[in-house]
Amino acid sequence: MQAFRIETTGAEPRLCNLDIPEPGPGQIRVAIKACGLNFADLLMQKGTYQDTPPAPFTQGMEIAGLVDSCGPDVTHLNPGDRIAIYSGQGGLAEYGVFEAARAIPMPDSMSFEDAAAIQITYGTGHMALDHRAQLQPGETLLVTGAAGGVGLTAVEIGKLMGATVIAQARGSEKLEVARKAGADHLIDSSEDLRMRVKELGGADVVYDAIGGDVFKAAFRATNPEGRLVPIGFAGGEVPQIPANHLLVKNLTVIGFYIGGYLNFRPEIVQQSFQTLFQWHTEGRIKPHISHTFPLTEAARGLQMLRDRTATGKVVITI
Repeated sequence: MQAFRIETTGAEPRLCNLDIPEPGPGQIRVAIKACGLNFADLLMQKGTYQDTPPAPFTQGMEIAGLVDSCGPDVTHLNPGDRIAIYSGQGGLAEYGVFEAARAIPMPDSMSFEDAAAIQITYGTGHMALDHRAQLQPGETLLVTGAAGGVGLTAVEIGKLMGATVIAQARGSEKLEVARKAGADHLIDSSEDLRMRVKELGGADVVYDAIGGDVFKAAFRATNPEGRLVPIGFAGGEVPQIPANHLLVKNLTVIGFYIGGYLNFRPEIVQQSFQTLFQWHTEGRIKPHISHTFPLTEAARGLQMLRDRTATGKVVITI
């Protein structure tokens, strides 16, 4: 089988030929049909992601496909079942072996591409805004990097939860994508973020995927008792948070990393994904997939994430 592998940390990944793996106890082998790409995949190539596996490993964090075979002790799944898995690695391959407990049955109406695109971006947005920030109807949500994978889903989920959504992104094309996802107010990244948000009444919840100066500006535009959720640092700088300002405005900065829940409360992830799949069945959410590529062009898809030329998700079909 073919797999897109990192053989040495820091080296460029490449397509390799590997033996098809066999599932062990509690595992399933999946014939992978689609894999979503994420900014974390780029960090793994450099070895800077918090959950980077030891090299060599196959990239690809979220997959959808068909159960190909079941290992011992797996009784709730059968070959041919359509499933999605937040795998963390191993998705950019024709086959993969994964823990059966992580598999979620896919609705018949859901495509493999949608299932691969929903898990991390929508799961991050849903769990961060609902479980962690406890966003309430009528509150104002500021989303930075609002046309990217995790940002765009936060816009959509924020509207579903009854918030007024302010979207910040770069350029009219990306802002239009955010508007179509439900954003009430649009701010170009060339504008003064703090001033514009303050003019709109300030933010009660901030969902920030950029970091750096963008986080600093959003921090200063947050209302008293506001909550800030730093999701990522696509701008390259991890912001330093002035604790004295937290006290003055009674602000809360909330740590959130969806992968961590797989280790200490995996049921929260499962519940979130089940909710999202139900929303998809009801037509309430639809992932925005800007590009799909075959496995042989996985590097091209990752380069689009690196260049920030994609809107929404990039999905590799296998």
